[in-house]
Formats: sequence, structure tokens, C-alpha cells
Amino acid sequence: MTGGDGHKRMGNIEASDFATSFHIPVLCKAVTEGLITKTGGVYVDTTLGGGGHSAVMLELLSPRGRVFGIDHDVEALDASCSRLVADMERGRFTPLRGNFEDIERLLEEAGEAQVDGLVADLGVSSHQIDAASRGFSYLAEGALDMRMDMRGGRSAHEVVNSWDRGMLKEVFSTFGEEPRSGRIARAIVEARPLESTTELAGVVRGVVPGREAVRTLSRVFQALRIVVNRELEVLERLLEASVRVVRPGGRMAVISYHSLEDRRVKRFFRNGNFEREPLRDVYGNPLVPWKERMRKPIQPDAEEVEANPRARSARLRIAERTDLAWPPDEDVQTIRR
Repeated sequence: MTGGDGHKRMGNIEASDFATSFHIPVLCKAVTEGLITKTGGVYVDTTLGGGGHSAVMLELLSPRGRVFGIDHDVEALDASCSRLVADMERGRFTPLRGNFEDIERLLEEAGEAQVDGLVADLGVSSHQIDAASRGFSYLAEGALDMRMDMRGGRSAHEVVNSWDRGMLKEVFSTFGEEPRSGRIARAIVEARPLESTTELAGVVRGVVPGREAVRTLSRVFQALRIVVNRELEVLERLLEASVRVVRPGGRMAVISYHSLEDRRVKRFFRNGNFEREPLRDVYGNPLVPWKERMRKPIQPDAEEVEANPRARSARLRIAERTDLAWPPDEDVQTIRR
């Protein structure tokens, strides 16, 4: 069944139809149902990956609807462009190579100032995890790289082998929330140089043997990946830019996979900043650019987790852009509570 303007209804689409070997889109139905408010609108998939969420949006949008897809991983762009070549030829899909922190510049260069919604599926794609050469997984032998953009920047090898013990401890504690961060940092420094993911994993297992090692390894590799790719910094920049990019009444959907990401998204949607309180006018009324669509995040159900275990920790938050000018007009006095 299709709508009057030629677009399909979500109820007739199975999210599994949009999975590929590159990546399985997470919470597909919830994202598109909560995000799309105009079937002829313009939307941005800020974490294009294998193009799963973009493919679903294009399926649901009318022929007038358009999607921009952003990614700085050339392998992801190649995979999604191959998949969505027909929509590219029709002018419905436009790939943009870059980091989503630069969304304003990327859209401006593409001739689009504002859009009706954007989605961000944070974290690492299935392809990146499974490609041993990228160094994202401790389960396979690979170089200590972890860069999502292979064009340059520091790698995990540089961090592991040149940062001092105190800096490494801070990385594992802050970005991995690892209680044994000091012991692990000391062990790494003593074992240097380390060249591969399995060498690093072996050092960590020497500190945390047995069943606890798996959780600790996940934290250590997560922390390194976050630092290498500046993930929390670029997320904050995307959230700040979203206020200017999304039109009033448009929406933003963000899927996070750990508390460091989710906390930032929650606070920004509720407060318009990353603090615990919003700006308020002189009467004490909160001044916020977003209105949450739900108070608690949406999580995948048991069926989705069984089909895609990597979706287990996913948390989806959706908010709608208010008509409040942001930052608030200069003639509006603001205070902190």
C-alpha cells in the first residue's frame, strides 16, 4: 500500500530488507516513523555507513523527497553509492564526504541551507568492526588503527605507543569508564611497543584475566576509538549545529550506544546545552531549541537483538525543533537558575 503522494507506508516495510553485509540499520522503523514529518521533505543521514537508514527514508519519501548522506569513510561511501545509484541518478540521494561535525559547510556546498530532519546512528558499523585491518576489534589480528577517516589524523598506534601513562589512564577512565585504568595504562607502557590489536588485547588480559577480560577489553577499545576519532567532541558539534540546520517543526533522531553519548544527547535535547540546566528568561521559563518526543529512549526489542546482537545497547532519542531563535535574541535576557 502506498500513500496518495506515491510513498510507501512503514507498516509494509520490514527493516531486515535494508540490512547488508556492510551494516544492519538499527531501530529502523522507530527512526523513520519518528523522523519523517514531510514525505516530500529533505533529510540528512549524518552517519551514512552502508546506507541502510537512507534506503528506508528514500523508500518512504515521495518522489520529491531527498536525502543527503554524510560519511568520512570512503569504503562506506562506495558501498552506499553502489546501493543507492538509482536514487543518485534521479537526484533524490546525494552523498557528501566529510565529518558530520561539518554538516553546515557540507550542506551549504551542496546548495542546501536547512532540512526537515536528520538522523545520527553513532558508533562503528558492522563492516568496520569485521574488517580486521581497521583495528576496531580485539577479536581479530589487525593493525592498531581505529581511524574512521583513513585520510589522516592520529591512529590508535600513536596513542598506545607515545602517550604517557597518566594520559592513557585518563583515556581509559574517562572514555571507557574502566575501574582498572591505572593498572592497564602501566602494563601498556611496560609492554611497548605494541603493533597489533591482539598484542594490546594480550596485555589487557594479563591485567584482567578470566571472564572479566571481555568487558574490560570492550571498554579499552571503545576508549581508544573515541579518542582517535574525537567522537564526543564531534557529537557535541553536530548537536550544536543541528539547531541551525533543522527547520522549526523538523526533527532529529540520534542512536547512541553508551552512556557518554546518550548523556550528551539527552542534555542537549532537554537543555539546549551540555549542562544540567537550560537558559531561562527573566521569568524563569526555560529557553530550549528542542522538544523531546519521548522522555525515555527507545530500545530494540528482543526480536531485533536476536537478529542483530550489536543492537543490544542502542538507545534512540528523537526531538522536534521548536520555533525559538537560537541562540536566543540579544534582547531576551537570560539567566541560570
